Amino acid sequence: MSTTTDFGAGPLSRAAALIHTLVTVEALLLLAAAPGPAGLLLLGPDPANLPLAALCLLPLGPALSAAVYALHHRDRDLTDLHPARAYRRGWRLNALPALKLWAPLLAWLTVIAFTLTHFPATGLPGWWAALLALTGLVSLLWGAHSLVLTSLFTFRARDTARLAAYYLLRHGRATLAAASLLVLTATATTLLTEALPALLAAPLLLSLLHGSRPVIAETEENFTA
Repeated sequence: MSTTTDFGAGPLSRAAALIHTLVTVEALLLLAAAPGPAGLLLLGPDPANLPLAALCLLPLGPALSAAVYALHHRDRDLTDLHPARAYRRGWRLNALPALKLWAPLLAWLTVIAFTLTHFPATGLPGWWAALLALTGLVSLLWGAHSLVLTSLFTFRARDTARLAAYYLLRHGRATLAAASLLVLTATATTLLTEALPALLAAPLLLSLLHGSRPVIAETEENFTA
């Protein structure tokens, strides 16, 4: 009996398949979101430009959703890789659903950021600033759950929003994993380069998927036919 491992099934082949998928998805994500960063380069650091910056970031939501879809449906066999096809399918299926959640989230985060940058003019006590910052963090964590859910499941926008809020406390470890990714990304961006989140988007999304496995499993078991 032959004990030879078929080509495309060994650990080296699986690692090569993963790298190929990550590089392809990263390139397609940057391409799909390109209009946003291009617009951001034209804007100055003035807080008054925050609403325009939010508009520039609108294409990022569908691009991220398509990337999550492609990474979740990736093939581990080096002989049968189609990450570009999976990305295009994910974008086609999820662009509009993702935008329905991404646009309100961006608007809400823009309001919070604008308020914090103009906080002295509000006349509010200092603890309000801390509360606003905490609200922004919770909103980002809700957005992380929403991104996974809207990328992998077909629900109405309001149902996805409710599920994402439900999972914030229901699966605290998944929420903590998403929070750790946010902190790690923010810290590395501050210490290294602002381009880091864009350059490492695919690995970060793969880590988000890994941490969201309990959320995905419960959704498949309890909320899908």
